[in-house]
Amino acid sequence: MKTLKTTNETYLESIQRQGYSRRDFLKFVAFIGAYMGIESSALGQIAKALETTPRLPVIWEHFQECTCCSESFIRSDHPIVADIILDKISLDYTLTLMAASGHQAEAAKHATMEKYKGEYILCVEGSVPLGDDGNYCVIAGRTAIDILKESAAGAKAIIAWGSCATTGCVQAAKPNPTHAVPVEKIITDKPIINVPGCPPIGEVMAGIIVHLVSFGRMPELDSARRPKAFYSKRVHDSCYRRPYFDAGLFVESFDDENAKKGYCLYKVGCKGPTTYNACGNMRWNGGISYPIQSGHGCIGCSADKFWDAAESFYSRDVAVGGGAEADSDTVGKVALGAVGVGLATHAVLSNAAKRRELNRRIKSGIENEKQLPEEHS
Repeated sequence: MKTLKTTNETYLESIQRQGYSRRDFLKFVAFIGAYMGIESSALGQIAKALETTPRLPVIWEHFQECTCCSESFIRSDHPIVADIILDKISLDYTLTLMAASGHQAEAAKHATMEKYKGEYILCVEGSVPLGDDGNYCVIAGRTAIDILKESAAGAKAIIAWGSCATTGCVQAAKPNPTHAVPVEKIITDKPIINVPGCPPIGEVMAGIIVHLVSFGRMPELDSARRPKAFYSKRVHDSCYRRPYFDAGLFVESFDDENAKKGYCLYKVGCKGPTTYNACGNMRWNGGISYPIQSGHGCIGCSADKFWDAAESFYSRDVAVGGGAEADSDTVGKVALGAVGVGLATHAVLSNAAKRRELNRRIKSGIENEKQLPEEHS
C-alpha cells in the first residue's frame, strides 16, 4: 500500500536513492528543459529546484476516459520520468497505478487532501457526465461530479489531462447521451491547465509538472488555457511534409504513387493545418515518429470538439487555416504558378547578372592587355 511519508524527500534525493548518479540527474534536467522550451541559462534553476524542493503531492482522478493519458505518461522516453517524476512526485492517489484499492486507496487520498490542503495538485483524466444526476459515472457509490468537487476544493491547481478532460472528447460528441463536460465547465474557482490530446505526449505531461515544481507558478497559457510551450503552433507549421503542401503536391488516396513519395496528406483528411500541438517537433515513441510520419493524416485530436468538427477523419471539409487560406486545389495551382513565375524571374535576373559579369571581364581583360609590356602583348 502507498502511504504518506512523514518527511518529504527532494527530487534529487529520490533520484539518488533509486540508484541514479548526479550525472544522470543533470542529463534529465537538460532533457526535460529542452522539451519545455527552456533556455539553457535557466537549466540551473530547474536543477536547483529539483535538488531542494520536496516532492509535489498529486491526486490523479479518473472519470469517463480510456486511460490513454496515463499510458502515455508512463511510457515517456526518459527513465527518470517514470521512476521519479511519476512515482516520487508522489501520486498519492491514482486508481490506475497505485497498489492500494478500496477503502485503503480512499484513506490515502483523504489523508493527502487534509495534510496538504492548498498545496497538492489535482490531475483529472476523463470527462464528467451531468446527465441523470451524474449517475453515468459512479465510483464507490459516488458520482464523478461529487468526487471532482471534493478533490478540487483543496487543490492548489488543476491539470486536465487529455481531450476528455479538456473538451469532453468522444463522450461529448453528438448526441452526447451522458451530457459529458470538461473539467473547466464545473470547476471555475481554481487555476486550470488544459493539456489536450488523445492522448497528450508523455514528455509534455512531465514537462508541465516539472515547470510547476521548478518555477513555482503556472506555465504561460493561451486563451484556451493550454501551455504555449507545447500548443502555440499548428502541426502543419512543423510538418516535414509542409514543402509538398506549399508546392501543391498531395496524396490523392492512401495507396497511390504520391503516398509512396511522401506527399502532403491534406486531401485525404489531414487536420494538421487547424490543429495546435507539438507532435511534429517532439514526436512519439522516443522521438521516432508521429501519425503523419507513419503515413496517416492528423485527426486533430487536440482540437476542440474534433469528433464533430468534420464530416469524417478523412474529409477535407475543414478550410486550411480556418478559412484564411484557399482549399488545396487552389493552393496547388497558385503554388505551381508562383513557382513558374519565380523560376522565370530568377532566369531573367540570372542571365542579366551573367551578361554584366561577362562584359566586366571582357573590359577588364582589354584594359589589362593594354597595360602589358610590349614583349608580352
